[in-house]
Amino acid sequence: MKNLLLSAVFCLSAIPTLSFAQVTTDTVLAGIDNRYEQTTEIAQKIWDWSEVGYQEEKSSQLLKDTLSAEGFTIKSGVADIPTAFVAEYGKGGPVIAILAEFDALPGINQDASPERSEIEGKNSSQACGHNLFAAGSTGAALALKDWLQATGTPGRVRLYGTPAEEGGSGKVYMVRAGLFEDVDFSMHWHARDRNSAAARTTLANRSAKFRFYGRSAHAAGAPDKARSALDGVEAFNHMINLMREHVPQDSRIHYVITKGGIAPNVVPDFAEVFYYVRHPQADGVDEIWTRVEDAARGAAMGTGTKVEWEVIHGNNPLLVNENLAKMMDEKLRIVGGVKYTADEMKFAKKLYSTLDKPSLSLDSATEIQPYSTSLGYGSTDVGDVSYATPTVGLSTATWVPGTSAHSWQSTAASGMSIGYKGAHNAAKTLTLAGIELFTNEELRAAATEEFHKARGKNYKYKSLLGDREPPLDYRK
Repeated sequence: MKNLLLSAVFCLSAIPTLSFAQVTTDTVLAGIDNRYEQTTEIAQKIWDWSEVGYQEEKSSQLLKDTLSAEGFTIKSGVADIPTAFVAEYGKGGPVIAILAEFDALPGINQDASPERSEIEGKNSSQACGHNLFAAGSTGAALALKDWLQATGTPGRVRLYGTPAEEGGSGKVYMVRAGLFEDVDFSMHWHARDRNSAAARTTLANRSAKFRFYGRSAHAAGAPDKARSALDGVEAFNHMINLMREHVPQDSRIHYVITKGGIAPNVVPDFAEVFYYVRHPQADGVDEIWTRVEDAARGAAMGTGTKVEWEVIHGNNPLLVNENLAKMMDEKLRIVGGVKYTADEMKFAKKLYSTLDKPSLSLDSATEIQPYSTSLGYGSTDVGDVSYATPTVGLSTATWVPGTSAHSWQSTAASGMSIGYKGAHNAAKTLTLAGIELFTNEELRAAATEEFHKARGKNYKYKSLLGDREPPLDYRK
């Protein structure tokens, strides 16, 4: 009987439709195990390519080709973003979305090694594990397709290919385009150094490139005739750094000077600084942002320059749903943590020795962290999805415990079997959660009620990036 059930997941046209009771949890998980090599191949290819935001042509096409070959219908180039897509399988409802990110981070480079080792000529990497995100989410979508087909359950599973999470807010444009209006529930996950389905919210954020324009002259021969755009940037930064003392405790402000001139003896007539502002609430971002804009104007006035700015991205905070989070925690505990082979443990121990005061023990990769509610200090465009439809997520130990995101250590683990195992566990957990949502009407009703209550009466969606078009060139 067990062999028949396993065959049902992959040879469905040859046998009758099965009941829920016949397609057991063990059967579903075994079916996902049979797709492990497919998951690792997707993760490895996207890690190798490491395409940055809105330039993920190969990564996007790989996912579309994989899903299309399994019977999903594909809508490409949605929300005016060439690399964004929606893939769907099934009929009727409920409609369950699974999010898949795949963009890399610029300016960081690392081989899949436990020691610092750059890859020559490579200027970006999967330091946030989005290659794993894409692979694990795709694995879950395919497993839910198999389950829907095996059981004849009415419902649709959709995989949303969401570009440019890292500072590009790809999902915000997809929400703004109405692509989630008929979605009943949305699921996501993320690479991390631990296994957790805690109800963890995020900070709202907004970013912009502030561009100062001055007047060039010889820095020694005619300094009086010049007005330095870099002076404008530096005065602006100084005022913002003074302002840090007078913003709410959970706020975050950070910047990088992207252009500051080339030669010291030429007063730069152009300079640019790229800013992020974060706060637990969208209104808090708006309040701080008004002060940031005032500081930019003041800096330009004081240095005899001109300034303009372009909002690049903006994300709402994640709206947690505890009915869904507790269910996801239950499914994660069924799947369990990541177990290392002897070679993986050797890799992990070497990498662990490079970490600065790791917050977790090395053996915690096998554990599931306690369920809790908390504030996370990162930001994600999943936040905007969570205001469009009830949303739930989890993280798995794709990285050596204690590893920070956006580091060479996270890049290294994202390109080898430790990361792949975490993605595989995420696929299993998302699949079990999806089946629960398809079959548990009481849970769906409770989660939907919680969602509407959390958004508040007369809620109206507001994007923190305004009405701008997708910044397709922001990484160029």
